Amino acid sequence: MKTLLLNPPSFENFDGGASSRWPATREIASFWYPVWLAYPAGMIPDSRLLDAPPHGVSMKETLEIAKDYDFVVVFTSTPGIHNDIRMAEMMKANRPDQKITFVGPHVTVKPEETLRASQAIDFVCRKEFDFSVTEFAAGKSLKEIGGVSYLEDDKVVHNPDRPPLHNLDELPFASEIYARDMDITKYNVPFLLHPYIAFYTERGCPALCTFCLWPQTMSGHPWRTRSSDNVVEEVKRALKLFPNVKEIFFDDDTFAWRKSRVLEICEKFKPLKFTWSCTSRVHTDYETLKAMKEAGCRLLIVGFESGDDQILKNIKKGTTVEMARNFMKNCKKLGLVVHGDFILGLPGETSETVEKTIKFAKEIDCETIQVSIAHAYPGTEMYDEWKEKGILIENEMTDEEGHQLPHAELPGISRGEIMHQVERFYDEYYFRPRVVARIVSKAIFNSDERSRLYKEAKQFLQLRSKRKEFVKAQQAQVSTSHKGV
Repeated sequence: MKTLLLNPPSFENFDGGASSRWPATREIASFWYPVWLAYPAGMIPDSRLLDAPPHGVSMKETLEIAKDYDFVVVFTSTPGIHNDIRMAEMMKANRPDQKITFVGPHVTVKPEETLRASQAIDFVCRKEFDFSVTEFAAGKSLKEIGGVSYLEDDKVVHNPDRPPLHNLDELPFASEIYARDMDITKYNVPFLLHPYIAFYTERGCPALCTFCLWPQTMSGHPWRTRSSDNVVEEVKRALKLFPNVKEIFFDDDTFAWRKSRVLEICEKFKPLKFTWSCTSRVHTDYETLKAMKEAGCRLLIVGFESGDDQILKNIKKGTTVEMARNFMKNCKKLGLVVHGDFILGLPGETSETVEKTIKFAKEIDCETIQVSIAHAYPGTEMYDEWKEKGILIENEMTDEEGHQLPHAELPGISRGEIMHQVERFYDEYYFRPRVVARIVSKAIFNSDERSRLYKEAKQFLQLRSKRKEFVKAQQAQVSTSHKGV
């Protein structure tokens, strides 16, 4: 079947599909590569991968493109599911014989709910869908395909799960699909060099963080890896395909999980002399970090999450604040840049713990940071915990443009206060003299960086204004409630 693999245009600048672990419209327009869709795109003849958001493809244009395809694979998300269902219904109206499947974490957790939401959805694929959609496109009946759910005589049929894919080397190179179907200059992540490309060297994550989406839904906790030779071959191929690329990002759940593998890969990276970045946890020791630096590693994305040890325990992070301090000392000693991820509104959050986290973030002084609002996605332990406590507000995960909203009524801190503290966090972090000097020096000596920073600052200030409106609205609600009492 002629197949379209689609990351749909749910919201403007929405990075919520095929590679985002935290689906939302960002403070600054950011787009990760749709790596999950690239693998079946490389196995299905006459396929196309359409990544609509970064390429500015509108809903109208998407519907027109989809008319030419027999089979459409839609990667959906919890915030974007309703928009994606409306799109699927319009596709079916244009071409009633077209087959449509939804894939991704949301449908993995809620297959029956998704199927019953619209007759436009023929089936859903649970968990890893590489071979499920490939087999359907090749002509297999749904009854023969593992890992799919569908309606039969108004009853939901759940075929047995597919076993997790262990031989990752049998998958095609995602970078080949990027070269065929995408414009890499459209992908921007503020802390990565531009242009960059990204792909995976492994799947799964043994860590047990209660909020983390993929290991609890799509890929599972068992850690499975590509061989080092296979990774090196894709790097070589990517460097030939994209002579203008400035950085390769290894977008694994945690690239630096096993020391022996990292050391082996780094030894093979050295002769290639290219710049790369990856994910890491604070467990990574000095020797491993040193090997990574010597092999061309520039930057690490690290989830610090909180500066409070009890909150780290609450979310089963498996780390401590002191471990994070030592990790950052090692990174600075080696000259490795760190982008730090923090989350406000996790279980146990109060105004006092927020203060500790902001103080801790300023102390370790990452090059850049992202401050997210805690989101409990269906399928995660945190979702089940909040739902059981009756504090979850499921229909207010994002605003009308896909930006994050606090969606739990925590006992220790209000929703309005969480949003206010996000803005205060950014202000106190980035308006320190040394950080301002760091940013200005980049802009002075690099015209491309200057243009990029101006655009990013404009986007951030626009969202900042919207967040202040949310805080005011929450304060007004509280005031009205008190008057009523």
